[in-house]
Order: sequence, then structure tokens, then C-alpha cells
Amino acid sequence: MIEKDDNVTSIEKEMKQSYLEYAMSVIIGRALPDVRDGLKPVHRRVLFAMRQLKNDWNKPYKKSARVVGDVIGKYHPHGDSAVYDTIVRMAQNFSLRYTLVDGQGNFGSVDGDSPAAMRYTEIRMRKLAHQMLTDLEKETVDWVPNYDETMEEPSVLPTKFPALLVNGSSGIAVGMTTNIPPHNIGEVCDAIMALLDNPELDIPDIMQYIPGPDFPTYGIIHGKKGIYDAYTTGRGVITVRAKMEVEVNSKTKKETIVVTELPYQVNKARLVEKIDELMREKVIEGASFVRDESDRQGMRIAIGLKRDQIADVVINQLYKHTYMQTGFGIIFLAVVNKRPQLFTIKEILEHFIEHRKEVIVRRTLFDLKKAEERAHILEGLKKALDHLDEIVALIRASASPDEAKEALTDVNTFAFSMIQAQAILEMRLQRLTGLEREKIVSEYEAILKDIAWFNEILGSEAVVRGIIKDEMIELKTEYSDDRRTEIVEDSGEINIEDLIAEEDMVVTISRSGYIKRNPVSLYTSQHRGGKGKMAMGTKEDDFVEHLFVASTHHTFLFITNMGKVYQSKVYELPMAGRSSLGKAIVNLLNFDEGEQLATVLTVPEFEDDKYVIMATRMGRVKKTDLMAYSRPRSGGLIGIKLADDDELIAARISDGTMDIFLGSRAGKVIRFHEQEIRTTARGSMGVRGMRIDEDGQVVGMEVLSHGKTLLTVTENGYGKRSYIEDYRAQTRGGKGVFSIRTSKRNGMMVNLLLVEESDELMLVTDKGKLIRTHVEGISIISRNTQGVRLINLSDDEKLIAVARLPEDERDSDNISDEDNNITSGENDQTAKDNKKMREPESLLMEDAFLETRGDEEDEDILEPDEDDLESDEDDLESDEDDLEPDEDDLESDEDDLEPDEDDLESDEDDLESDEDNEDQDSLE
Repeated sequence: MIEKDDNVTSIEKEMKQSYLEYAMSVIIGRALPDVRDGLKPVHRRVLFAMRQLKNDWNKPYKKSARVVGDVIGKYHPHGDSAVYDTIVRMAQNFSLRYTLVDGQGNFGSVDGDSPAAMRYTEIRMRKLAHQMLTDLEKETVDWVPNYDETMEEPSVLPTKFPALLVNGSSGIAVGMTTNIPPHNIGEVCDAIMALLDNPELDIPDIMQYIPGPDFPTYGIIHGKKGIYDAYTTGRGVITVRAKMEVEVNSKTKKETIVVTELPYQVNKARLVEKIDELMREKVIEGASFVRDESDRQGMRIAIGLKRDQIADVVINQLYKHTYMQTGFGIIFLAVVNKRPQLFTIKEILEHFIEHRKEVIVRRTLFDLKKAEERAHILEGLKKALDHLDEIVALIRASASPDEAKEALTDVNTFAFSMIQAQAILEMRLQRLTGLEREKIVSEYEAILKDIAWFNEILGSEAVVRGIIKDEMIELKTEYSDDRRTEIVEDSGEINIEDLIAEEDMVVTISRSGYIKRNPVSLYTSQHRGGKGKMAMGTKEDDFVEHLFVASTHHTFLFITNMGKVYQSKVYELPMAGRSSLGKAIVNLLNFDEGEQLATVLTVPEFEDDKYVIMATRMGRVKKTDLMAYSRPRSGGLIGIKLADDDELIAARISDGTMDIFLGSRAGKVIRFHEQEIRTTARGSMGVRGMRIDEDGQVVGMEVLSHGKTLLTVTENGYGKRSYIEDYRAQTRGGKGVFSIRTSKRNGMMVNLLLVEESDELMLVTDKGKLIRTHVEGISIISRNTQGVRLINLSDDEKLIAVARLPEDERDSDNISDEDNNITSGENDQTAKDNKKMREPESLLMEDAFLETRGDEEDEDILEPDEDDLESDEDDLESDEDDLEPDEDDLESDEDDLEPDEDDLESDEDDLESDEDNEDQDSLE
């Protein structure tokens, strides 16, 4: 049996204790400032070492290496580079609001240039730094041994001003961080005096004196909420922007944005590089050049604007994409009584006032003690001068100094104290003159007055408060300057939508992932059967896969085949020429590996009574509140949970009262009301919407709230319209009814759209060709027919997409004759036929239509073949199947009642992401 050793400690216990000691050492001894003097230990040791070297503001400079050596050799046993970096920052006027070190040489720049080596630079204390060391020799603060206990150093400095607020501080400890902005010393002094007069002041009252931080690099603070939050709770985030003005060349009339002030801690050189990079990437499109024109006169960054560009738009882009706008996270964390604590601004001021009270009291006690000692000596000297002859005779009669001292202290003679007797014996003969006697008397009387004053200080707190106020007035008079950072009301971010013209855009996306936008007006209208125009340049083996139309002011919800949802404004998408590739979508959206865009929803604004209907390749549908997607994440939101063999193919926005149409590749369509789908969370799987064959697929979905016609299109360029009434409503989960024949001539069905007579269409092929045509030129015929030709395709060309254009674009555009591929006579005849086709369908109208087209292929549209008859039989069977819900559907319904774990995790991630964004802004 192993006996228990009392000297053995559990490794778990030892690690906990050791790590706790290490953490507290970092927190107290390195990373966090003291609330009283606002300094970390390294800053305090640097100033103390310079004082000991008499490296004062009115003395010659000393080599930085000399000071660094003293600091690390006597007080701070760490690396020399850490100490020198501290000294450099204390000398940089763009880092500290009020520098404490006067540097001579290269101490770096706002461009991020490194300072010269410590052997080249020279330093001395600033005059303001002496205000932090005043009265240090009067026992005003506690002293502690240095690291090797060979000498002592102050635990805190008896500073006359609250450096924690005046110069701020930042640091990362173990599990905590501090980030305190600098303030104007004059404003801080005013606040301290007001608080001394009325200790009951609240935060809004204090903000009358300290409206907010005052950064050394100027800048503009937007909004006061973040300041108020920080001052009242200890945490807050403020928005700091660069100061920009627009200059206009009087000759060329060209505009230039000139930047003269930057947010705090922004590297100017890196900022210019970033702007140049964004200009090359077309993120900032309105700028033609960027130049750093800074000189000794001050900062100046020039950003030239292209002709006819709106300056406010470019400025907003600079704010959004660069550090022209930053979020400064304020964290008032400091050390008090050797413990870290979060403070309000009032508590910081109160702690400083209490510190000054203690310093003044301890200084007064020290001065009182010295005054009383001196008064005691002067009293003895005065008495001795009154009995000069007797004193001289006594001393001459003494055999030694000790005997003379005993004679003077004899109570039977003069009864001097030992201190007085020693002072009498040490007095020079010249002080026996009458003039010297008067000086001693005057000094004695003055000392008595000082003693009375010191006692008055110690006996009245009001007197102490008055001394602090006098110190604040003195500091403000000598060191205060004008505020540098402007504070303006938060007008919010510039509403760029008010500056960008609202117009409809054609957004095209190629299969290989290139995206761009162009105005709809770029494409002229053509009649049915035209050749079309090139919509997008494509690389070899690439083609346009998606086409959408939306206003520049709308929001795009990009929904991928994996069911994730991303967000972007239409005007944020890259503008490119009609024949250019555009920009890789992976540079805009953070897609996961294997993720591809499935559809895009246009959202004018997020509303509570709107829903997103999604459909998958295997026939499942789900409904979710539109507002669930109003707070996007850069990594996307989970929109639907998919089976391993399934993918999302379509999504639409509904108002809760619409009918849903699903179309399969086999040419079938099912119609059911969306109320059959209950609203579920983002991450649910949804329910069965359409039953498909084992090798079948759903190719499209539409939603309907009022009467339209249903357009179905096939891959070989054929299509047709049918009345909505031709599609009877069924129960979801059925197979549907035939809508268009998927014959060898037609090919498989590509998509379906609900259209009106006034609509126009965009059709895109896999070769990148696009045609724009009127809906009214497409026949309305019975649903189980083959349709008519919509676009002429080459043998190896397929139709891949069709999109609907807004009505106002159809009315405003003129038809270009040179782009038409049919004669005017044909146009007239077609218009007459189209007018007939808007009436109820009849055999006579279809005969007339065939005569106009003169196309033998289209005769098939009138004669349903045997397959069509079988189709009707299948429709009946499908209706019977619809009456009995599928077992999988019931299981799916049960699944949807309980949100998926992934969905819950996603929601938690969303919340954490929002918090992390605020914390990240706070740390930056």
C-alpha cells in the first residue's frame, strides 16, 4: 500500500493555482492601467527612471538606449524592444493626445514607418510628465521593492491630472481587454472642478463638460449614443469617420475628394493601398485615382472622381469598404485595489479625486512634519540669540562638544533639546549678527504660519477640494488646447439609394460563376422568332445560366442549391459591358465548396406579412416568414434542410394567399394553395409538394394570387401559354397534369412562368445569346399540346432560362428595326392574330394562327396524340393519389413540428455573430 505524502499536490490543483497566479500577474503587472495614474507598470517605470536620471524637460536630451538600459536593469526585467516601443509611443503625437516624452530623431509616422534604432534617437521628459511626478519625494505614494529587491520604486505616481482619460490606454490581458480613448485635458479639468463643487452630478451633467473622446488624429465622431453608453456602463462603440471635402477644379470642373483627417490609429499608407486595390477591383467605381499628397503642412489624400460621378456615392463607398470609417470600442477597464474593474466615467473621475486627496493629505503631513522640525530648531536658535553671552561662555567653558551639548540641555540652565543644542553648536559665527537674528525670527514666524495652514488642510476636506480645483485651473491654463475631434449628431449612414437612380437591371450569371448587371434599356425589343442579342460574353465551355430583372434599390436574396441564403443590394453588384464576363461571384458571396446559385429573390422591403416559398428538385416545398432572412450573415443563412440526394431549384415570395404551381421535367404541372403548407423555421425540411417518378425532377415553381396565363418553355426553344383555369387545383403531393408535350421536337421542359399580356420576356441560351420578346406574341392554347417556336436555335444550342421584364420597360422602349428578323407585313399580321388569341380559345382561332405562321411544325399543337390521351388518364390517377397523403409526407410533417438541431444551432450562431460583430468592432 502506498502511503499518502502530505507534500504531494494534485496536478489539477497546481495548474489551476499557477494559471490563476499567471493571469493575475499579467492583469495587474503588465496589461491593465491603474485607475489612479492611468499608467501601466512599464510606462510608470520609464518615467521614474527618467526622473532618476534627471532627464528633465529643461535638461539636455539623453540617448534612448541609456534610458532603456536603466529601465530594464533596475525596474522592468523584460525585453529592450518592448521598453523602447513604449518610449516611442509616448513620444508619438499621433498616438498620444498629450505626449509625455520629447523625442529627437525618427520616431515613426502615421504611415506605419518604423522608428530609428534606440542608439540613434534621444529623449527627455515633456513638461507635462513632471506633473505626474511632482511631490514623489514627499512620501505621497507607497513604494515597493524592485524585482531584485535592491531598490524601491513607486507603486503609483502622484499625478496631478487623470492620465487614464487624458491619454487613454489599451491592452489585452488574460480573458479581458481595455480600450480607453483619449480626451481633452481642458474638458477633463472642467469636469473635475464641477464634480468637486457638486458630487451628485450624473453622467449627462458630466457630458456637458466632456462631450466625448478627443483623438490626436482629429476625425469626426458620428452620434452620441455610443459615448453615452460607454460613460454610463463602461462599454460602448462609437463611429469615427475621416474628414473629407470635395474640391472642384475651376478649369476642368473635375471633382476631387480631399481627406485631411483620419480616424484614430488608422495607417495612412495602408489606407491608400486599400483604396487603390478597391478601385482596381471595381468595388469603388466612381474614382479615377488616389494620391497621398501629405507634406509638412499636414495630411492630404486626394481621390479623383470620374466625370459625372456623384461625390457622395463615392464617399459612402469609402466609408463602407475602407477604414475611412471605423468603430472604436470603448472599454473602461482598469485596476483598483489590485483587482480589475469596469468603470463609468464618473467613477474614474471620483477615483482620481480620491487619489489626489490622499496625495495632498500625505504631502501635507510630510510638509507639516518638516515645518515642525524646522520651527523647533528656529525656536532654539531664537532663544540662544536672546542669551548670547551666556551661551558663548558656557560653550567656551566646556571641554568637548559633548560636554557643551549636555550643558545646553541641562534643565537647570537653558533646557534645549538635543536637536536644538546640536543646531546651536553648528551655527556659524556670522549668524550672531543682528541681521541674522532678524532673519531667524522672520523665518520662525513664517514657519508658524505654514504650520497653521497645514493643520487647516488636514482639518478640512473643503480646503483639500479647493486645492485640487486650484491645480485643475493651473493645468488647464498651461496645457489646455482646442478640441480636435468633432462630434456631430448621428444622421445615420448616407442613404446611397437616394443618390442612385432607380432603374431596372438585367442581372446575368454564368455557369462558371460570373455575375454582372446592365440596364434593361440596353436590350431592344424583338418579335417572336428573332435571333436575339448577346447578353454576356462567355469563355469556352461556359454559358449564361441565370437571368434576373430587378430595380437597383431592391435587395437580392441569393439562394443556393444547398438551401443557403445570402444578401446583396442590386446596386452593389458589378456593372459591366454587355459582352463582358462580369465578376466572379465568389468575390461577392462566401459560398461553401460545391455551392451554386439556384435563384434570386427581389425584395423591395422586408415585411411581416410576406413569406418565402421554396421548392426542391425532389418535389418538396416549404414556407418561411420573409423577415427570417432580414438579418443576413456573411456566411449565409440556412434556408431549408435538404436530403442528401436533393437540392433547391426555386424560391418565390408570397403574401399567404397564393396558389403554387410546380412543373416537372416530364412536362407535368401541379397546382395547390399555399395554405396547405404551414409556416416553419428556416432550417426545416418542408413537405412534399409534387410526387415525381423515380428518375424525375421538378424544374420550376411559380406562385399566383390573381388571374394570369401560365407559360411553359422547353429546351429546344418552344413554348406556349395556357389559361390558369386549365389547371385545376389539387392536393399537394400529387403528380400533376400534363402542361406541354416533351417530344423529340420540344425536348424536356425548362421552366414555367405566370405571365400577363403586357409582360415582356428575356430568353437565354447556353451559348450566351439573349432575346427579348412580347408575351402577347405567344399563343394561348390548350395545356396538353406542343406549343410554338419562341427562339430560333442552332443544332447544338439549348434554351436554359427565361425571365419576365417589368411592364414600364415595355412601354418606354422603341423596337429597333435592324434587330427584327421578320418583315413589317408579318408584324401586322401577327398583331392581328395576337388580338384574336386574347379571346377564348377555339379551333377557328388556332386555324387562323397556323395560317399566319405558315409553319408546318406547329400543326401538331391542334391534335392531341395518343400520349395526350394517356396523359389525361394519368391525371385522373394522380387526383386519386392526391387524396391519400404519402407516409413520407406525414413523417416530414412531424419533423417540421420540431425545428432541426442544425437550425437551432444556426439561430444561435446568428445571435452570437451579431454579438461578435459588436465585440469585434469594440476591439478594433
